[in-house]
Amino acid sequence: MHAITTMEVFLIAMAIIFCVPFLIWRFGRTDYFAPLVVVQIITGIVLGPGILGAAFPGYYAFVFTPDVVTILNGLGAWAVMLFVLIAGIELDLSKAWSNRRESGITAGLALGVPLVFGALAAIGLLRFPGWIGAEGANWQFIVGVGMACAVTALPILILLMEKLDILRQPVGQRILRYASLDDIAIWGVLALVLVDWERIGRQVGFLLAFAVACVLFRRLMRAIPERDRWYVMLIWLAVCAFGADWSGLHFMVGAFLAGVVIDADWFDQADMDRLRHNVLLVMMPVFFLSTGLRTEWSVGGATVFIAAIVLLVASVAGKLAGVHMAGRILKWKPGEASLIGWLLQTKALIMIIFANILLDKAIISSATFTALLLMAVMSTMLTIPMATPRLRKMVGR
Repeated sequence: MHAITTMEVFLIAMAIIFCVPFLIWRFGRTDYFAPLVVVQIITGIVLGPGILGAAFPGYYAFVFTPDVVTILNGLGAWAVMLFVLIAGIELDLSKAWSNRRESGITAGLALGVPLVFGALAAIGLLRFPGWIGAEGANWQFIVGVGMACAVTALPILILLMEKLDILRQPVGQRILRYASLDDIAIWGVLALVLVDWERIGRQVGFLLAFAVACVLFRRLMRAIPERDRWYVMLIWLAVCAFGADWSGLHFMVGAFLAGVVIDADWFDQADMDRLRHNVLLVMMPVFFLSTGLRTEWSVGGATVFIAAIVLLVASVAGKLAGVHMAGRILKWKPGEASLIGWLLQTKALIMIIFANILLDKAIISSATFTALLLMAVMSTMLTIPMATPRLRKMVGR
């Protein structure tokens, strides 16, 4: 009798990863409130140990063996490094600088107020056992959870604004400026949270070496033809991610830094769009599944959902309050603050990447990770249904 091999089980897992969410998205017609990427994230949670794994332990033990999970985690890590690299490349801070007063006020309030609300929710969670990670200090937990509540996922925001047909309109470009500034702040705060005083020498050494390498890298990229730049970019990604991880930061921080120093105009925009699309299509579903495998309900399913709802309220209320404050200061037209506030609720992907890093560094527990994951999914699912009527009302004025 033929003994099933690890590769055969891996291919079964890959078939499940791509088949199940696609069928739910296509036949459930979820696109209005849950784009395919959101369905993939939810499917990853459902297929994980907390739900289907608990209901059908035989299925889980057969498909997600340690060897298969190791392969999936490796593929998922490379997928998310590519995705974060592209997000770094696509940041355009020149427009934000040319509108720096408006962009600075709005981005600051849109990030700062939900961060405070989220930090207050984190302080509440600290009063109960099971939420802070084994290696996390209280301040790291509070700032990390607070920032998770403040995150806006720029790549998914672009996707949703394309769906609403406002990406190239003035309001869409304004929202991109605010989200771009917040993206920089998010990674900066993350680097601060991850500072390891026992390895501070390594981290300073990495940053100094990175600064020198950037000068050489940029000269090289300008000197070579575009077809060679794609390969050099991938080598650069691997080296930067390794250096950041070795120094005690995280490979995703290295991936973002690698992308930020790459000029978007070094590449054909259509080719970069295709790369982003193909990474989302071909590789990111593996990351979503490997993320779902990390969910845990050890403190109790109902308790995790309650924590997720508390974090959702903190995130949504904080973001809306911050944007409305900016609208009053800058004297926006009626309805603009509400529309922008709801569009900036988009959290899936970047917040999930952020939470994965906090979990990797044991700053948060698996229960907190699960609650943040649920919060990110719910927040993103609210975006289109809440933004669409507000956009129609504005257009109809």
